[in-house]
Amino acid sequence: MLSALAAQSLAFAPAAAVAPRTAVRMAAPQMMAKSEALPFAECPAHCDKTYAGDVGFDPLGIGGSFSMKWMREAELKHGRVCQLAIVGYIAVDQGFLAPGAPAVKSLEAHDVTVKSGHMLFLLFVVGAFEALSYSAIHEMMSGETDREPGDYGAGKWMLEKEKKPGEMALKEITHCRLAMLAFSGLVTQSAMGGHEVFPYA
Repeated sequence: MLSALAAQSLAFAPAAAVAPRTAVRMAAPQMMAKSEALPFAECPAHCDKTYAGDVGFDPLGIGGSFSMKWMREAELKHGRVCQLAIVGYIAVDQGFLAPGAPAVKSLEAHDVTVKSGHMLFLLFVVGAFEALSYSAIHEMMSGETDREPGDYGAGKWMLEKEKKPGEMALKEITHCRLAMLAFSGLVTQSAMGGHEVFPYA
């Protein structure tokens, strides 16, 4: 999953996100442990259990060329968006529409809203959130703060319910990864299965 997210994030990665390639080459001979995800392969050096959900899966080694903080930030962001997208996709198919939104099904919404101009407004809204978040990410990448990837100061009350450290972080990343796969399947089934609305019968 980290490998897939890396490809989406490379174009927007700041210089601080790129790890020195010399360090990766030097670390390669020291990889002795086996990957949990791929028991027949060695665990990449950068998969060192620093972050929740790390099972040593990066068969292409993409994560070794970039900061793991940047990679985890991207994974959480994509996962959170997909969780919201699944709810929104199903809600629209069930008839729940935002004020002023065109009355179309989810599969048709993108093309229709691009033509109507609604998508341009959404682009500005998303761009505003991205701009606000960049400062926190830049400070994290430069070492100015000890901020954890994906931490925007929300949900602190959930951490108080943890029975053991890292429990909520593991749950979140697991749900994020599931949501990314699920949303891909949802859209694919909608487009290829000949079904107009969710649920698909």
